[in-house]
Amino acid sequence: MKFSIITVCLNPGEKLNATLDSVMRQSCRDFEVILKDGGSRDGSIEKWKQGHASRPGAGQVRIFAEKDAGIYDAMNQAVTHAQGEFLLFLNCGDVFPDGEVLERTRKVIEEERAAGTDLTRLVLYGDTGSEKNRVTIASAPVITGFTCYRNIPCHQSCFYGAALCREKPYDLQYKIRADYDHFLWCFYRAKARMRHMDFPVASYEGGGYSESRENRALDRREHRQITAFYMRKGELLRYRAVMAVTLAPLRRLLAESGAFSGMYHRLKEKVYRQGQK
Repeated sequence: MKFSIITVCLNPGEKLNATLDSVMRQSCRDFEVILKDGGSRDGSIEKWKQGHASRPGAGQVRIFAEKDAGIYDAMNQAVTHAQGEFLLFLNCGDVFPDGEVLERTRKVIEEERAAGTDLTRLVLYGDTGSEKNRVTIASAPVITGFTCYRNIPCHQSCFYGAALCREKPYDLQYKIRADYDHFLWCFYRAKARMRHMDFPVASYEGGGYSESRENRALDRREHRQITAFYMRKGELLRYRAVMAVTLAPLRRLLAESGAFSGMYHRLKEKVYRQGQK
């Protein structure tokens, strides 16, 4: 099986329908959905099963109800059930922007296979649609140490060779940035090949746990802890200096602003494309 789409949830409500429907619309049918439920009591899982039992593709959704210690523990549990060659984590409320995402990705995988790439050490990532600001967030065309420090691709827009997620489960000491820690492990320790796919993979709902004001201090602490583990002191000093010189706090405000985010992200995408020429 080519793909395992992993969705973890707890009382997801109608958001579950939007996410699963976007998966069911994919033209590439070589996938399964691992729906890992932490004990929902809102009836959303039962409602989805009743409404989709007779629809095409319903059998591709495998539901596992298990207690967990939070989202990253749930994701680790889901990985143990996955049978796909590549894993994508799509949260409830996040969707595929169109019906060809898996087919485009499948073609990229076949290109990498033909080139002799070790697919167990492959990470494919694309751009991300922001539902919050209605813009497309371009991912860096090449992953570097500075990219890892500054702004990695959105987790929902990354396909991981399944072995990478089995070899290094999400570290539960991190409440917000376990996916960031895993991405840096793939880059620095596993030496995974990381290839940018020049199309949006996911539309991200935004407004999640890590984005709340009260959790931003924890987010910064975990960032410091993780980068100190993977990066050398001189490397960190250099990256911090670049961030200061390039006015990173101001750029973040522009990126998140409803009035300026569209202009900011279009400019960023243009800079990325110029850098590839």
